[in-house]
Amino acid sequence: MKSPDPDSLLEAWGALSHFARRAAIFDTGGQVLRTFAQIEEEAREFEKTLLREFREGEVIAIQVGNHAAWLALLLACLRRRLVALPLERSMAERERDAALQICGAAAVVEIANERVALTALAHEPAAWGPGPPSLLKLTSGTTAAPRAIRFRSEQLLADCAQICDTMGITEHDLNFAVIPLSHSYGFSNLVTPLLARGVPMVLSRDRMPRAVLDDLARTNATVFPSMPVFYQAFSEMNDVPALPQLRLCISAGAPLPLEVARKFREKFNQPIHSFYGSSECGGICYDRDAALLEPGFVGEPMRGVKLELMEPNVPATRVRVRSAAAGDDYFPEPDEEKLGRGIFVPDDLLSASESGFRIVGRTSDMINVAGKKVNPAEVEAELLRFAGVQAAVVFGRESILRNEEVTACVVAEDGVREADLLEFCRGRLSGWQVPKRIFFVEEIPVNERGKINRRELATKFRS
Repeated sequence: MKSPDPDSLLEAWGALSHFARRAAIFDTGGQVLRTFAQIEEEAREFEKTLLREFREGEVIAIQVGNHAAWLALLLACLRRRLVALPLERSMAERERDAALQICGAAAVVEIANERVALTALAHEPAAWGPGPPSLLKLTSGTTAAPRAIRFRSEQLLADCAQICDTMGITEHDLNFAVIPLSHSYGFSNLVTPLLARGVPMVLSRDRMPRAVLDDLARTNATVFPSMPVFYQAFSEMNDVPALPQLRLCISAGAPLPLEVARKFREKFNQPIHSFYGSSECGGICYDRDAALLEPGFVGEPMRGVKLELMEPNVPATRVRVRSAAAGDDYFPEPDEEKLGRGIFVPDDLLSASESGFRIVGRTSDMINVAGKKVNPAEVEAELLRFAGVQAAVVFGRESILRNEEVTACVVAEDGVREADLLEFCRGRLSGWQVPKRIFFVEEIPVNERGKINRRELATKFRS
C-alpha cells in the first residue's frame, strides 16, 4: 500500500527543529508562553490523547480564540490527517451550529477554565472524494448561509511564502497578534509564518485600543497586522507611547481611510501598508510604498500572484486572480467559475493604473436604479468633496417604482444640511446617481472587523 504524501506544512515545521529552544509565543507582558519545542511537545500530546479516536478525513473545529494551544492543535490535526476547521469565538451560536453541520464536524475543541476541552458531535461525515483537505476556511459568500473553502497544506504554505516574501517578514521579526488566529487574515499573517518561517508572535486577547497600543509598545513587536478600526483609535488618542521597534504596520479587512493613515503617520511616524486579500486565495495585492495618494489603493500584486482584468477597457472591472495559494473549491457546493485550478474571481471591482490597483466597489454593492447600475464608491467620493463631510457610505434601498433608490449616511460638521448636499450632488452626478435621502449619523456603523455592511444599513434606514 502506497504511503500518503508528506504534508508540506509539517515538513516546513520539521525544518525548524533548530529553533527548538527559541521563544515562539509571548503574552502581552513579555512572558514566554511556548517555545518551539513546547509547541511540538503539546502537539504530540494532543495526537495521543485528545484526537486519538478520530479517523482520517474527519473534521475537527478549533474554537479556542487567541490561545497559545492553537498552533499545537493545528499540527496535531495535520499529523493525524484530520481536517481543521477554524471558528471565531465571536460567532453567534446559530451560525456556529450551521457551520458545524454543513462541514460535518466530528468534534469541536474549545477552552474551558483555560484548559483545552473537546466535545464530540454526531454529524454526518463529509464525503471528500479523492482525498480530504487539510483545512476548511469559512466564508459567507453572497448569502447569509456559511460555506467552506477547501485547502491543501501546499496552498496554505504558498500563501505564507507570498506574504513573508512580499512584506519582508522574517524570523527576526515579532508579530503582534490582535486579529483572530482563526480568521483568514490572522491565519495567513500569524499562524503559518510561525509554523513555516519561525516568525514568533505576541498573543493578545484584548480588544480595547488603549490596552492594545500599550501592549504593542511594551512587547517591542516589530510587525502589526491589524484593521482600520485600531489605527483610527490610536490616531485619536492622547499621551501615546513611543513605538521604536515597530517597523511594519499592515491594514486589511476593510478599506483604510486616507485621513486615518495620515493621522497615524503624523502621530507615530509610521506608514500603514494596505493589504488586499481574500479567504479564497490569501494575499492578492500589497501597497509597498504606502504613499497615501488615493482612497482604496492596494498596490501591486503579491509576489507569485497574477491579476487579469475581466473587462480591460472599462474604468473598473472584476479581476481573475492566479495564485498557487488559491483554494481547491467551495464546500459543499463547488463553484468552478469562481474558484478552482489555481484561480479565484473576487466580487470586488478594481481599477488599474501604472502604480497598481484600487478597489472602487463590489458587484454585490452595485445599486440597480431602474436598470441603471450605480457604483456607491462614485457617489461617496462626491459627498466627501463637500466641505464639512467627514465620512460617507452609500447603499440602495428598496423602491417600488425604481427597484432601488440611492441612499447615503454621512458624518458631517454642524451646519451641513441635506438640501445643500443633494444640490451639490445634482451638479456633479447623473440624475439616477443622486441620493434620494441622506441621513446624518455620528459615526458610520461597522462590524467587529471594521467592515461596512450595506445590506444592514438598507434594512436599518428602510423608511
